[in-house]
Formats: sequence, structure tokens, C-alpha cells
Amino acid sequence: MISKENAEHYVWGDDCDGWYLVNRQDMLVIHEKMPSGTAEKRHGHSVSRQFFFVLNGILSMELKGETHNIKPLQGLEIPPRAKHQARNDTESPVEFIVISHPTTRGDRTDLP
Repeated sequence: MISKENAEHYVWGDDCDGWYLVNRQDMLVIHEKMPSGTAEKRHGHSVSRQFFFVLNGILSMELKGETHNIKPLQGLEIPPRAKHQARNDTESPVEFIVISHPTTRGDRTDLP
């Protein structure tokens, strides 16, 4: 069994947290937490397809120039080569699951 309590933890970006729930070459599943006002760098993946599923809070996902506000128990698929950026534009933390197939390791290009 795996959970946030026993998974490998890491810190990314501006004090954001991640927990590896599945960490394989063919699939990556991460539980992430973003404090209020944080954002990841705008980027894209050439091969990996991702699915973001919100657990708590509201995740603002910019995808191909359009912002989607993903609420709890809602998700959004990010196809390969799609430019995107996850942000927390709210006053509360947001927690979500990110499923990547295959892994995003070595398959990320940061954008200006």
C-alpha cells in the first residue's frame, strides 16, 4: 500500500510538495501540494501524456493559452506537446494527483 504518509517526498518550485505514489519509466503517479500563490514553470512534454485530478482546492491550469479552473473531484488531460502551466491563484493550498504516461523524466522542455 502507498499513501502520502509513506511515499518518497520531494520539494519543488516555490515551496511545493510532491510524493511519488508510482515511479516507473512507463508511468508516474504523483500527489502534489501547491501553497497559495505558487506556480510551476510553463513547459511541455514531447511524449508524456498527463492527467491532473484535484483532491482539494482549485488548480488553475493554463493549457494552450486557455485557463481552466479545476475544482475538487475534477480532472484535465494534457496531451503530448501541449504547452501548459499549473498555478494556485487562490488563498488556500491545492492538492492534486498527476498521472504521467510514460514518465516525464527527461521529457520536459521549460518555456519562457
